[in-house]
Amino acid sequence: MKRRTRFIVLAIAVVAAVAVWAVTPSDSAFKQAATWQRLAEPGRLSAAHAHLEDNCADAVAGWFVPAVVLASLLTFIIWAAIGPEPRLAYALVNAIAVLIIACPCALGLATPMSIMVGVGRGAREGVLIKNAEVLETMKKVDTLVVDKTGTLTEGRPRLTECIAAAQAAGRAGQEGGGAAEAGSGTVAELLRIAASAEQNSEHPLARAVVEAAKERGVTLAEPDRFESITGAGVVAVVDGQEVLVGKPDFLRQHGVDPDALAEPAAKLQHEGRTVIFVAVAGRLAGILAVSDPIKESTPEAVEALHRLGLRILMLTGDNARTAQAVADRLGIDEVEAGVRPQDKHERVRALRAAGHVVAMAGDGINDAPALAAADVGIAMGTGSDVAIESAGVTLVKGDLRGIVKAVALSRRSVRNIRQNLFFAFIYNVLGVPVAAGVLYPLFGILLNPILAAAAMSFSSVSVVANALRLRTAPLA
Repeated sequence: MKRRTRFIVLAIAVVAAVAVWAVTPSDSAFKQAATWQRLAEPGRLSAAHAHLEDNCADAVAGWFVPAVVLASLLTFIIWAAIGPEPRLAYALVNAIAVLIIACPCALGLATPMSIMVGVGRGAREGVLIKNAEVLETMKKVDTLVVDKTGTLTEGRPRLTECIAAAQAAGRAGQEGGGAAEAGSGTVAELLRIAASAEQNSEHPLARAVVEAAKERGVTLAEPDRFESITGAGVVAVVDGQEVLVGKPDFLRQHGVDPDALAEPAAKLQHEGRTVIFVAVAGRLAGILAVSDPIKESTPEAVEALHRLGLRILMLTGDNARTAQAVADRLGIDEVEAGVRPQDKHERVRALRAAGHVVAMAGDGINDAPALAAADVGIAMGTGSDVAIESAGVTLVKGDLRGIVKAVALSRRSVRNIRQNLFFAFIYNVLGVPVAAGVLYPLFGILLNPILAAAAMSFSSVSVVANALRLRTAPLA
Protein backbone atom coordinates (compact mmCIF):
# COMPACT_ATOMS: atom_id res chain seq x y z
CA MET A 1 0.00 0.00 0.00
CA LYS A 2 2.83 2.39 0.91
CA ARG A 3 4.60 1.55 -2.33
CA ARG A 4 1.47 2.30 -4.37
CA THR A 5 1.01 5.60 -2.56
CA ARG A 6 4.62 6.55 -3.29
CA PHE A 7 4.13 5.86 -6.99
CA ILE A 8 0.95 7.99 -7.02
CA VAL A 9 2.79 10.89 -5.38
CA LEU A 10 5.67 10.60 -7.83
CA ALA A 11 3.26 10.44 -10.77
CA ILE A 12 1.54 13.60 -9.56
CA ALA A 13 4.95 15.27 -9.25
CA VAL A 14 5.79 14.31 -12.84
CA VAL A 15 2.52 15.74 -14.10
CA ALA A 16 3.13 18.95 -12.14
CA ALA A 17 6.67 19.27 -13.52
CA VAL A 18 5.48 18.76 -17.08
CA ALA A 19 2.74 21.34 -16.50
CA VAL A 20 5.35 23.84 -15.37
CA TRP A 21 7.27 23.20 -18.57
CA ALA A 22 4.11 23.62 -20.62
CA VAL A 23 3.40 27.10 -19.29
CA THR A 24 7.01 28.28 -19.37
CA PRO A 25 7.63 30.57 -22.40
CA SER A 26 9.79 28.79 -24.92
CA ASP A 27 11.20 31.87 -26.61
CA SER A 28 13.37 32.68 -23.60
CA ALA A 29 14.61 36.08 -22.65
CA PHE A 30 13.05 38.20 -25.34
CA LYS A 31 9.39 37.86 -24.36
CA GLN A 32 10.19 37.78 -20.68
CA ALA A 33 12.29 40.93 -21.05
CA ALA A 34 9.40 42.63 -22.84
CA THR A 35 7.21 41.86 -19.81
CA TRP A 36 9.79 43.36 -17.50
CA GLN A 37 9.89 46.46 -19.65
CA ARG A 38 6.11 46.86 -19.70
CA LEU A 39 6.29 46.85 -15.90
CA ALA A 40 8.96 49.54 -16.19
CA GLU A 41 6.94 51.76 -18.54
CA PRO A 42 7.64 54.90 -16.49
CA GLY A 43 11.31 54.35 -17.40
CA ARG A 44 10.27 54.37 -21.08
CA LEU A 45 12.10 51.21 -22.07
CA SER A 46 11.16 49.66 -25.36
CA ALA A 47 10.79 45.98 -26.14
CA ALA A 48 13.97 46.01 -28.19
CA HIS A 49 16.91 44.25 -26.57
CA ALA A 50 20.47 43.35 -27.31
CA HIS A 51 19.86 41.41 -30.50
CA LEU A 52 22.98 39.27 -30.35
CA GLU A 53 22.23 37.96 -26.88
CA ASP A 54 18.50 37.57 -27.52
CA ASN A 55 19.11 35.66 -30.74
CA CYS A 56 21.51 33.40 -28.88
CA ALA A 57 19.00 32.73 -26.09
CA ASP A 58 16.13 32.30 -28.54
CA ALA A 59 18.11 29.87 -30.68
CA VAL A 60 19.01 27.79 -27.65
CA ALA A 61 15.45 27.90 -26.31
CA GLY A 62 14.19 26.58 -29.64
CA TRP A 63 15.82 23.23 -29.00
CA PHE A 64 16.41 23.43 -25.24
CA VAL A 65 12.85 22.68 -24.08
CA PRO A 66 12.22 19.66 -26.31
CA ALA A 67 15.75 18.41 -25.65
CA VAL A 68 15.24 18.45 -21.88
CA VAL A 69 11.83 16.77 -22.15
CA LEU A 70 13.44 14.11 -24.36
CA ALA A 71 16.29 13.70 -21.86
CA SER A 72 13.76 13.22 -19.06
CA LEU A 73 11.87 10.58 -21.06
CA LEU A 74 15.09 8.77 -21.96
CA THR A 75 16.14 8.86 -18.33
CA PHE A 76 12.83 7.29 -17.32
CA ILE A 77 13.04 4.63 -20.03
CA ILE A 78 16.66 3.67 -19.32
CA TRP A 79 16.21 3.48 -15.55
CA ALA A 80 12.93 1.58 -15.96
CA ALA A 81 14.61 -0.88 -18.33
CA ILE A 82 18.03 -1.52 -16.79
CA GLY A 83 18.08 0.28 -13.49
CA PRO A 84 18.26 -1.38 -10.05
CA GLU A 85 15.17 -2.28 -8.13
CA PRO A 86 12.79 -0.64 -7.56
CA ARG A 87 13.25 0.42 -11.18
CA LEU A 88 10.07 2.42 -11.55
CA ALA A 89 10.84 4.48 -8.46
CA TYR A 90 14.36 5.26 -9.66
CA ALA A 91 13.03 6.07 -13.12
CA LEU A 92 10.42 8.54 -11.81
CA VAL A 93 12.74 10.26 -9.33
CA ASN A 94 15.56 10.77 -11.83
CA ALA A 95 13.19 11.88 -14.61
CA ILE A 96 11.71 14.47 -12.24
CA ALA A 97 15.21 15.60 -11.18
CA VAL A 98 16.10 16.23 -14.84
CA LEU A 99 12.99 18.37 -15.37
CA ILE A 100 13.53 20.35 -12.17
CA ILE A 101 17.21 21.15 -12.59
CA ALA A 102 16.73 22.17 -16.21
CA CYS A 103 14.01 24.76 -15.52
CA PRO A 104 14.94 27.73 -17.76
CA CYS A 105 14.36 30.43 -15.13
CA ALA A 106 17.98 31.59 -15.24
CA LEU A 107 17.90 31.67 -19.03
CA GLY A 108 14.81 33.88 -18.93
CA LEU A 109 16.39 36.22 -16.38
CA ALA A 110 19.78 36.55 -18.08
CA THR A 111 19.00 39.40 -20.48
CA PRO A 112 16.28 41.43 -18.70
CA MET A 113 18.11 41.51 -15.36
CA SER A 114 21.24 42.99 -16.91
CA ILE A 115 19.21 45.47 -18.92
CA MET A 116 17.13 46.62 -15.96
CA VAL A 117 20.15 47.05 -13.71
CA GLY A 118 22.15 48.70 -16.51
CA VAL A 119 19.39 51.19 -17.32
CA GLY A 120 19.00 51.98 -13.63
CA ARG A 121 22.75 52.53 -13.27
CA GLY A 122 22.67 54.84 -16.28
CA ALA A 123 19.89 56.90 -14.70
CA ARG A 124 21.95 57.27 -11.52
CA GLU A 125 24.81 58.58 -13.64
CA GLY A 126 22.59 61.07 -15.48
CA VAL A 127 22.32 58.96 -18.64
CA LEU A 128 18.66 58.30 -19.43
CA ILE A 129 18.14 55.44 -21.87
CA LYS A 130 14.83 55.52 -23.70
CA ASN A 131 15.46 52.46 -25.84
CA ALA A 132 17.10 49.38 -24.31
CA GLU A 133 18.58 48.50 -27.71
CA VAL A 134 21.11 51.24 -27.00
CA LEU A 135 22.80 48.93 -24.49
CA GLU A 136 23.82 46.69 -27.36
CA THR A 137 24.33 49.31 -30.05
CA MET A 138 26.48 51.74 -28.06
CA LYS A 139 29.25 49.20 -27.64
CA LYS A 140 29.54 48.97 -31.44
CA VAL A 141 29.73 52.72 -32.09
CA ASP A 142 32.91 53.71 -33.90
CA THR A 143 31.95 57.22 -35.04
CA LEU A 144 30.54 60.02 -32.91
CA VAL A 145 29.01 62.97 -34.75
CA VAL A 146 28.62 66.12 -32.66
CA ASP A 147 27.07 69.51 -33.10
CA LYS A 148 29.05 72.50 -31.85
CA THR A 149 26.68 74.95 -30.21
CA GLY A 150 25.24 73.58 -26.97
CA THR A 151 27.03 70.23 -27.33
CA LEU A 152 30.73 71.06 -27.32
CA THR A 153 30.06 74.59 -26.09
CA GLU A 154 27.93 75.87 -23.24
CA GLY A 155 25.10 76.88 -25.54
CA ARG A 156 24.93 80.30 -23.87
CA PRO A 157 26.57 82.57 -26.46
CA ARG A 158 27.27 86.22 -25.71
CA LEU A 159 27.76 89.13 -28.06
CA THR A 160 31.38 90.27 -27.84
CA GLU A 161 31.94 92.59 -30.82
CA CYS A 162 29.76 94.85 -32.93
CA ILE A 163 31.41 96.40 -36.00
CA ALA A 164 29.54 98.80 -38.27
CA ALA A 165 30.43 98.84 -41.95
CA ALA A 166 31.13 102.59 -41.81
CA GLN A 167 33.74 102.00 -39.11
CA ALA A 168 35.44 98.97 -40.65
CA ALA A 169 38.34 101.00 -41.98
CA GLY A 170 38.87 102.73 -38.65
CA ARG A 171 37.57 101.87 -35.26
CA ALA A 172 35.44 98.87 -34.22
CA GLY A 173 32.70 98.96 -31.64
CA GLN A 174 33.61 96.65 -28.79
CA GLU A 175 30.46 95.29 -27.24
CA GLY A 176 32.44 94.23 -24.20
CA GLY A 177 33.23 97.87 -23.57
CA GLY A 178 29.74 98.84 -24.78
CA ALA A 179 29.00 102.26 -23.27
CA ALA A 180 31.67 104.26 -25.12
CA GLU A 181 30.85 102.76 -28.50
CA ALA A 182 27.11 103.01 -28.05
CA GLY A 183 27.45 106.73 -27.82
CA SER A 184 28.76 106.93 -31.38
CA GLY A 185 25.29 106.10 -32.67
CA THR A 186 26.32 103.92 -35.64
CA VAL A 187 27.13 100.84 -33.59
CA ALA A 188 24.12 101.38 -31.36
CA GLU A 189 21.85 101.63 -34.39
CA LEU A 190 23.36 98.48 -35.91
CA LEU A 191 22.69 96.59 -32.67
CA ARG A 192 19.15 97.99 -32.43
CA ILE A 193 18.25 97.02 -36.00
CA ALA A 194 19.80 93.52 -35.71
CA ALA A 195 18.19 92.80 -32.34
CA SER A 196 14.80 94.03 -33.53
CA ALA A 197 14.99 91.67 -36.51
CA GLU A 198 16.16 88.73 -34.39
CA GLN A 199 13.78 89.06 -31.44
CA ASN A 200 11.28 86.55 -32.82
CA SER A 201 13.95 83.93 -33.55
CA GLU A 202 14.57 80.97 -31.23
CA HIS A 203 18.18 80.43 -32.34
CA PRO A 204 20.76 80.72 -29.50
CA LEU A 205 22.80 83.26 -31.46
CA ALA A 206 19.71 85.39 -32.02
CA ARG A 207 18.94 85.30 -28.30
CA ALA A 208 22.50 86.45 -27.57
CA VAL A 209 22.06 89.51 -29.81
CA VAL A 210 18.69 90.40 -28.28
CA GLU A 211 19.94 89.96 -24.71
CA ALA A 212 22.97 92.16 -25.43
CA ALA A 213 20.74 94.91 -26.77
CA LYS A 214 18.47 94.75 -23.74
CA GLU A 215 21.44 94.82 -21.37
CA ARG A 216 22.54 98.07 -23.07
CA GLY A 217 19.10 99.56 -22.64
CA VAL A 218 18.40 99.59 -26.38
CA THR A 219 14.71 99.97 -27.26
CA LEU A 220 13.72 97.40 -29.87
CA ALA A 221 11.22 97.95 -32.67
CA GLU A 222 8.58 95.37 -33.47
CA PRO A 223 9.26 93.95 -36.97
CA ASP A 224 6.44 94.30 -39.49
CA ARG A 225 7.46 91.04 -41.15
CA PHE A 226 9.65 88.17 -39.99
CA GLU A 227 10.88 85.03 -41.70
CA SER A 228 13.47 82.57 -40.44
CA ILE A 229 15.38 80.47 -42.96
CA THR A 230 16.79 77.42 -41.20
CA GLY A 231 20.56 77.25 -41.32
CA ALA A 232 20.90 80.62 -43.08
CA GLY A 233 19.42 83.63 -41.30
CA VAL A 234 16.36 85.81 -40.92
CA VAL A 235 14.58 88.39 -43.04
CA ALA A 236 12.57 91.08 -41.30
CA VAL A 237 11.12 94.48 -41.98
CA VAL A 238 12.12 96.98 -39.28
CA ASP A 239 11.12 100.65 -39.45
CA GLY A 240 10.00 100.08 -43.01
CA GLN A 241 13.39 98.71 -44.14
CA GLU A 242 14.25 95.15 -45.07
CA VAL A 243 16.84 93.72 -42.68
CA LEU A 244 18.93 90.61 -43.36
CA VAL A 245 20.77 88.91 -40.50
CA GLY A 246 22.73 85.73 -41.09
CA LYS A 247 25.56 84.10 -43.03
CA PRO A 248 27.52 85.78 -45.84
CA ASP A 249 26.03 83.43 -48.44
CA PHE A 250 22.56 84.33 -47.18
CA LEU A 251 23.27 88.02 -47.89
CA ARG A 252 24.66 87.18 -51.33
CA GLN A 253 21.48 85.32 -52.19
CA HIS A 254 19.63 88.57 -51.53
CA GLY A 255 21.99 90.66 -53.63
CA VAL A 256 24.19 92.06 -50.83
CA ASP A 257 28.00 91.78 -51.08
CA PRO A 258 29.52 91.02 -47.62
CA ASP A 259 33.18 91.09 -48.76
CA ALA A 260 33.82 94.59 -47.40
CA LEU A 261 33.90 93.11 -43.90
CA ALA A 262 35.58 89.83 -44.83
CA GLU A 263 38.92 90.74 -43.21
CA PRO A 264 37.67 91.68 -39.72
CA ALA A 265 35.24 88.76 -39.87
CA ALA A 266 38.06 86.32 -40.66
CA LYS A 267 40.11 87.62 -37.75
CA LEU A 268 37.25 87.09 -35.34
CA GLN A 269 36.54 83.63 -36.75
CA HIS A 270 40.16 82.55 -36.25
CA GLU A 271 39.66 83.46 -32.58
CA GLY A 272 36.71 81.07 -32.41
CA ARG A 273 33.97 83.69 -32.68
CA THR A 274 30.80 83.17 -34.69
CA VAL A 275 30.26 86.14 -37.01
CA ILE A 276 26.80 87.31 -38.04
CA PHE A 277 26.42 89.65 -41.02
CA VAL A 278 23.76 92.38 -41.09
CA ALA A 279 22.36 94.19 -44.12
CA VAL A 280 19.78 97.00 -44.13
CA ALA A 281 17.83 98.12 -47.20
CA GLY A 282 20.06 96.13 -49.54
CA ARG A 283 23.36 97.48 -48.13
CA LEU A 284 25.90 95.87 -45.81
CA ALA A 285 25.45 97.42 -42.36
CA GLY A 286 27.98 95.56 -40.21
CA ILE A 287 28.89 92.38 -38.40
CA LEU A 288 28.20 90.99 -34.94
CA ALA A 289 30.61 88.58 -33.24
CA VAL A 290 29.29 86.04 -30.76
CA SER A 291 31.36 83.86 -28.47
CA ASP A 292 30.14 80.58 -27.01
CA PRO A 293 32.65 79.22 -24.47
CA ILE A 294 33.64 75.57 -24.66
CA LYS A 295 32.31 73.53 -21.73
CA GLU A 296 34.95 72.83 -19.09
CA SER A 297 34.21 69.10 -19.31
CA THR A 298 34.46 68.88 -23.11
CA PRO A 299 38.28 68.47 -23.49
CA GLU A 300 38.30 65.66 -20.91
CA ALA A 301 35.35 63.98 -22.59
CA VAL A 302 36.90 64.16 -26.07
CA GLU A 303 40.13 62.64 -24.76
CA ALA A 304 38.23 59.82 -23.04
CA LEU A 305 36.19 59.10 -26.17
CA HIS A 306 39.39 58.83 -28.19
CA ARG A 307 40.73 56.33 -25.66
CA LEU A 308 37.59 54.27 -26.22
CA GLY A 309 38.47 54.16 -29.93
CA LEU A 310 35.80 56.52 -31.25
CA ARG A 311 36.36 58.87 -34.20
CA ILE A 312 34.77 62.27 -33.59
CA LEU A 313 33.24 64.28 -36.41
CA MET A 314 31.91 67.79 -35.84
CA LEU A 315 29.05 68.95 -38.08
CA THR A 316 28.15 72.59 -37.59
CA GLY A 317 26.30 75.30 -39.40
CA ASP A 318 29.00 77.74 -38.32
CA ASN A 319 31.71 78.97 -40.69
CA ALA A 320 34.82 76.92 -41.41
CA ARG A 321 37.30 79.19 -39.56
CA THR A 322 35.33 79.23 -36.31
CA ALA A 323 34.63 75.51 -36.49
CA GLN A 324 38.30 74.67 -37.16
CA ALA A 325 39.44 76.90 -34.28
CA VAL A 326 37.18 74.96 -31.88
CA ALA A 327 38.22 71.61 -33.36
CA ASP A 328 41.92 72.43 -33.01
CA ARG A 329 41.46 73.30 -29.34
CA LEU A 330 39.64 70.04 -28.64
CA GLY A 331 41.45 67.62 -30.94
CA ILE A 332 38.37 66.80 -33.02
CA ASP A 333 39.25 64.32 -35.78
CA GLU A 334 37.19 65.82 -38.60
CA VAL A 335 35.23 69.02 -39.16
CA GLU A 336 32.51 69.91 -41.63
CA ALA A 337 31.31 73.51 -41.42
CA GLY A 338 28.45 75.40 -43.01
CA VAL A 339 26.28 72.29 -42.78
CA ARG A 340 22.52 72.75 -43.04
CA PRO A 341 20.20 70.62 -40.85
CA GLN A 342 19.14 68.46 -43.79
CA ASP A 343 22.80 67.99 -44.69
CA LYS A 344 23.52 66.68 -41.20
CA HIS A 345 20.82 64.09 -41.70
CA GLU A 346 22.26 63.02 -45.07
CA ARG A 347 25.81 62.95 -43.69
CA VAL A 348 24.78 60.62 -40.87
CA ARG A 349 23.00 58.36 -43.33
CA ALA A 350 26.09 58.32 -45.57
CA LEU A 351 28.31 57.30 -42.66
CA ARG A 352 25.97 54.43 -41.83
CA ALA A 353 25.86 53.36 -45.46
CA ALA A 354 29.67 53.25 -45.42
CA GLY A 355 29.53 50.64 -42.66
CA HIS A 356 30.07 52.86 -39.62
CA VAL A 357 28.02 52.54 -36.46
CA VAL A 358 27.14 56.16 -35.75
CA ALA A 359 26.10 58.01 -32.61
CA MET A 360 24.90 61.59 -33.05
CA ALA A 361 24.98 64.10 -30.19
CA GLY A 362 23.08 67.38 -30.43
CA ASP A 363 20.78 69.68 -28.53
CA GLY A 364 18.76 71.78 -30.97
CA ILE A 365 15.64 71.46 -33.07
CA ASN A 366 17.88 71.49 -36.14
CA ASP A 367 19.67 68.38 -34.87
CA ALA A 368 16.51 66.29 -34.52
CA PRO A 369 16.55 64.72 -38.05
CA ALA A 370 20.20 63.67 -37.65
CA LEU A 371 19.53 62.30 -34.16
CA ALA A 372 16.74 60.15 -35.55
CA ALA A 373 18.89 58.98 -38.49
CA ALA A 374 21.82 57.80 -36.33
CA ASP A 375 22.21 54.31 -34.88
CA VAL A 376 22.12 56.03 -31.49
CA GLY A 377 20.79 59.55 -30.98
CA ILE A 378 22.14 61.37 -27.93
CA ALA A 379 20.41 64.55 -26.78
CA MET A 380 21.62 67.09 -24.25
CA GLY A 381 19.16 67.36 -21.37
CA THR A 382 19.66 71.13 -21.52
CA GLY A 383 18.51 71.21 -25.17
CA SER A 384 15.18 71.34 -26.96
CA ASP A 385 12.29 68.95 -26.34
CA VAL A 386 12.27 67.97 -30.01
CA ALA A 387 15.88 66.81 -29.84
CA ILE A 388 15.20 64.84 -26.65
CA GLU A 389 12.20 63.12 -28.23
CA SER A 390 14.25 62.18 -31.30
CA ALA A 391 17.10 60.62 -29.31
CA GLY A 392 17.49 57.24 -27.67
CA VAL A 393 19.75 58.60 -24.92
CA THR A 394 19.47 61.83 -22.96
CA LEU A 395 22.37 63.30 -20.98
CA VAL A 396 20.64 65.03 -18.08
CA LYS A 397 23.47 67.46 -17.39
CA GLY A 398 24.36 68.02 -21.04
CA ASP A 399 27.88 66.82 -20.26
CA LEU A 400 29.73 64.89 -22.97
CA ARG A 401 31.33 62.75 -20.29
CA GLY A 402 27.91 61.10 -20.16
CA ILE A 403 28.65 59.61 -23.59
CA VAL A 404 31.80 58.04 -22.16
CA LYS A 405 29.68 56.52 -19.38
CA ALA A 406 27.07 55.34 -21.87
CA VAL A 407 29.66 53.53 -24.00
CA ALA A 408 31.30 51.95 -20.94
CA LEU A 409 27.89 50.95 -19.54
CA SER A 410 26.91 49.40 -22.85
CA ARG A 411 30.06 47.32 -23.04
CA ARG A 412 29.74 46.16 -19.44
CA SER A 413 26.03 45.39 -19.80
CA VAL A 414 26.50 43.23 -22.89
CA ARG A 415 29.41 41.44 -21.25
CA ASN A 416 27.23 40.91 -18.18
CA ILE A 417 24.43 39.44 -20.31
CA ARG A 418 26.86 36.97 -21.84
CA GLN A 419 28.11 36.00 -18.40
CA ASN A 420 24.51 35.44 -17.29
CA LEU A 421 23.82 33.25 -20.31
CA PHE A 422 26.95 31.28 -19.47
CA PHE A 423 25.75 30.73 -15.91
CA ALA A 424 22.35 29.64 -17.19
CA PHE A 425 23.78 27.22 -19.73
CA ILE A 426 26.58 25.76 -17.61
CA TYR A 427 24.18 24.71 -14.83
CA ASN A 428 22.08 22.83 -17.35
CA VAL A 429 25.04 21.32 -19.19
CA LEU A 430 26.49 19.99 -15.94
CA GLY A 431 23.29 19.45 -13.98
CA VAL A 432 21.13 17.50 -16.45
CA PRO A 433 23.59 14.56 -16.86
CA VAL A 434 24.07 14.38 -13.09
CA ALA A 435 20.30 14.44 -12.54
CA ALA A 436 19.91 11.73 -15.18
CA GLY A 437 22.24 9.49 -13.12
CA VAL A 438 25.43 9.29 -15.20
CA LEU A 439 27.49 9.26 -11.99
CA TYR A 440 25.57 6.38 -10.46
CA PRO A 441 27.46 3.51 -12.16
CA LEU A 442 30.83 4.94 -11.09
CA PHE A 443 30.20 6.54 -7.72
CA GLY A 444 26.70 5.52 -6.76
CA ILE A 445 25.63 9.19 -6.74
CA LEU A 446 22.04 10.23 -7.54
CA LEU A 447 20.64 13.76 -7.44
CA ASN A 448 17.66 14.10 -5.15
CA PRO A 449 14.86 16.22 -6.71
CA ILE A 450 15.02 18.52 -3.69
CA LEU A 451 18.71 19.16 -4.32
CA ALA A 452 17.93 19.62 -8.00
CA ALA A 453 15.42 22.35 -7.08
CA ALA A 454 18.04 24.03 -4.89
CA ALA A 455 20.61 23.90 -7.71
CA MET A 456 18.06 25.33 -10.15
CA SER A 457 17.30 28.18 -7.74
CA PHE A 458 20.99 28.81 -7.20
CA SER A 459 21.48 29.28 -10.94
CA SER A 460 18.83 32.03 -10.90
CA VAL A 461 20.44 33.59 -7.83
CA SER A 462 23.80 33.55 -9.62
CA VAL A 463 22.33 35.37 -12.63
CA VAL A 464 20.67 38.01 -10.45
CA ALA A 465 23.79 38.51 -8.32
CA ASN A 466 25.97 38.87 -11.40
CA ALA A 467 23.59 41.41 -12.94
CA LEU A 468 23.61 43.47 -9.73
CA ARG A 469 27.36 43.92 -10.12
CA LEU A 470 26.55 46.55 -12.75
CA ARG A 471 25.32 48.83 -9.97
CA THR A 472 28.90 49.38 -8.76
CA ALA A 473 30.94 48.71 -11.91
CA PRO A 474 33.33 51.58 -12.78
CA LEU A 475 32.26 53.55 -15.87
CA ALA A 476 35.14 55.99 -16.15
